[in-house]
Amino acid sequence: GWVALAVLLGALTIGSSIGLMGASAYLISAAALQPSIADLGVTIVGVRFFGLSRGILRYLERLVTHNLTFRLLARLRVWFYEAIEPLAPARLQHAHSGDLLSRIVGDIETLQEFYARVVGPVLVAAVITLSMTLIMSQYAPRLALALLLLLLLGGVALPVFVHFSGRRLGSMLIATRTQLQVQLVDGIQGMADLQAYGQTERMAQRAAGSTAELARIQRRFAWIHGLHAALGEFLAQFGVWTAVALAIPLVTSGQLNGVYLAGLALMTIAAFEAVQPLPLAAQQLTTTLAASRRLFAIADPSTSSGATSSGQVPHSSLVTRHSSLPNPQSPIVNPPHLTIRNLTFTYPTDGQPPLTAHRSPITAHPALQNFSLDLPPGKKIALVGPSGAGKSTLVNLLLRFWEYEEGRMELNGRDIRTLHPDQVRQQFSVITQDTYLFNSSIWDNLKLARPTASREEIEAAAQAAAIHDFITQLPQGYDTEVGEQGMQLSGGQRQRIAIARAILHNAPILILDEPTANLDGETERQILNTIFHLTPARSLLLITHRPAGLANMDEIVTLPQLH
Repeated sequence: GWVALAVLLGALTIGSSIGLMGASAYLISAAALQPSIADLGVTIVGVRFFGLSRGILRYLERLVTHNLTFRLLARLRVWFYEAIEPLAPARLQHAHSGDLLSRIVGDIETLQEFYARVVGPVLVAAVITLSMTLIMSQYAPRLALALLLLLLLGGVALPVFVHFSGRRLGSMLIATRTQLQVQLVDGIQGMADLQAYGQTERMAQRAAGSTAELARIQRRFAWIHGLHAALGEFLAQFGVWTAVALAIPLVTSGQLNGVYLAGLALMTIAAFEAVQPLPLAAQQLTTTLAASRRLFAIADPSTSSGATSSGQVPHSSLVTRHSSLPNPQSPIVNPPHLTIRNLTFTYPTDGQPPLTAHRSPITAHPALQNFSLDLPPGKKIALVGPSGAGKSTLVNLLLRFWEYEEGRMELNGRDIRTLHPDQVRQQFSVITQDTYLFNSSIWDNLKLARPTASREEIEAAAQAAAIHDFITQLPQGYDTEVGEQGMQLSGGQRQRIAIARAILHNAPILILDEPTANLDGETERQILNTIFHLTPARSLLLITHRPAGLANMDEIVTLPQLH
């Protein structure tokens, strides 16, 4: 509806411009013959009407167009987030953060202009071309035919030329912009390492090279834009002279009243206002298509290169979309009994399109093979083994980040594949070696575990994790900003916040995935003692390759190196 309204207002605006030019020219020509003022009354009112309506309609057209653009921008961002959220982290693990940022920001902002700058101008031009052809045919068919041909040249031939001349540039522009975004994100996130190894100048040179390439592409776009602007203006002026050249013989032969001559000429040049944006729309189309392909490469798996002949992506390569899952069934009876039987999982080697040019190869060897585990309520099991034995893969499968196809994983006898992912994740609290903290306050990062938690519950969880006293000593207390990825806090403090979140989540099964791998020995002992003290009635799965904490386990399971 908003698109239709924008097109209608755009057509009426240009129609008012044409009416204003035609009525003004007729008024001046007719007044030169010194008729009675009464004979010019309607024309005078028409000039006033078109003059006022043109400004009012232009304002309304811009208002509606901008409203449409911002509505589309909001919908596109929400749509893209909802599309990629079920795919994380399995299908996004090879995507560079800078590349994703470029898609979410740059590509979506490019796509938002599709209706306002591509579809809208085309429809407006079609309406004006048809209307002007009909109007001109009332005066002289040859004028109508000449105007139609010139409008088609300016509105079809010239945009097609611009589109094909800039099609390759559009893809290059998007790719170079993405490359620059990736380099800048890498440089900012890795600034400390770059400084430590004296590579800041090299990174700056790489960014400068990408910037120069982007500027070169933009200059070529500007050259094409200048060329089509010049050609468009030439066609408009040529149209005026053509109209005059065709109309003068008609006037001299008496077939056309001479008072209409100036009006027809000026209406012709005003009509070209409708087709002049079309070359720019064609140029915009090239970048829009390139941006949309990048968005749909993630958001719509059926368009990816990994789709099978039936259009379906192999099941093991993607986490199942929320929309295709059965509705949540009856709640799991707590505490749940976790059973794993003959589980085998291999990361896919195809069916997953690369999101960047630098994609890490995926091994075809099984990450887990014939693995079984029995974790009844309250039991504590340690899972040990060398790096690459599949310990973290098991966590990803339990959390439904990847889908397995061989064996079974059950909660109280129910296959977790038959349950909604959110229903499964409610049964687990996970503490990993890399605790992610959002660039927000400590309060917000704690409340993430349970948004409905009260202040008393949050502070109790922080006290249990031995982090409450530290927080209260900060100048802003729980409102203290933790910085990007929590870098304002030490590793031990971040882990204690992770423990507080796990306590607040209050899930019956606690998974510790190398929770102290990056900490010193004393901090490691303190954190493990805190965790063991807080989980006497919970099931515990400790994934580690270090001896710390193993004495507290009921059972130790060793995973062999498969390859």
